Amino acid sequence: MTDLTHAAAQAIVAATLKYAAEHQLNPLGVVVLDARGASRALAAQDGTSLKRADVAHAKAYGALSMGMGSRSLAKRAKDHPHFVTAVGQTLGGAMIPVAGGVLIRDAGGRLQGAVGVSGDTSDNDEAAALAGIAAAGLTGDPGSD
Repeated sequence: MTDLTHAAAQAIVAATLKYAAEHQLNPLGVVVLDARGASRALAAQDGTSLKRADVAHAKAYGALSMGMGSRSLAKRAKDHPHFVTAVGQTLGGAMIPVAGGVLIRDAGGRLQGAVGVSGDTSDNDEAAALAGIAAAGLTGDPGSD
């Protein structure tokens, strides 16, 4: 597995925040995790709420832990709420099953990590994450409805 580089993680954060500015999104928290779940980059824009980056981390960590984008986790939460609640407890609460947690894949489809974004609507958070990942030359996997 190719490791997610610090440069790639920084590029994802920068492009995510650029997308947010261009689309006039609310202030965002952005977290990039590598495939092990270790933090590679983090940013919280001026004006974000106190725990916005923590929410972004939980979106990314939950997606990474379950091997699916958080959009898919949202569907699972609807279809199997007890299971998702139990997984959230197993992860120490570090899973938020709404859009905005996107897996990062390389050109060969190999998992590189995950991005979590929080601050605007979940759909806008996800769109910003996808833009950031694409700008770094990687592929975003948000899951499906």
